[in-house]
Amino acid sequence: MEHVFLGIGSNVGDRLRFLGDAVLKLRSVPATRVVKVSSVYETEPVGIKNQSDFLNAAVAVQTAIGAEELYAHIKFIEKAIGRVGRARWGPREIDIDILLFGDRVIDTPTIVIPHREMLNRRFVLQPLAEIGPSTVHPLTHKTIEELIAECKDSNLVRKSPEMTQTFFTALQE
Repeated sequence: MEHVFLGIGSNVGDRLRFLGDAVLKLRSVPATRVVKVSSVYETEPVGIKNQSDFLNAAVAVQTAIGAEELYAHIKFIEKAIGRVGRARWGPREIDIDILLFGDRVIDTPTIVIPHREMLNRRFVLQPLAEIGPSTVHPLTHKTIEELIAECKDSNLVRKSPEMTQTFFTALQE
């Protein structure tokens, strides 16, 4: 089983429900088990600033399938939840990214792991630090805690206890 970290985010429609739907659908991916889910964080958009704030979280899974197969399942889940193709860094119903896939480094035309931008994104590192603080990035050989301490991203990332409680309650139903 490979230990994998995913980042999930939404800033269109019922953002919290879309995050919950993503986690619930990840539970049905073959040979994959959701191990841990972070709190929900409200975050400023990156890139295109003229859009709604995001809700973000991190998800740890264990899987026996390969990265390409997991990626295909993720794309299917995004489409099932209702993701619509828009501009890069633009609004989205749901976004699910493979951040880390064990200690593997993968660079294909389809996927790049570790995720290219994770080192520069506090909204990725903060939830990831909550569920995997001592996880080591395979290229930098630094822990997530070390990476967040070095991150120069100054965008607002705020844990939302109210939304987190609602989120976790929905996951248990």
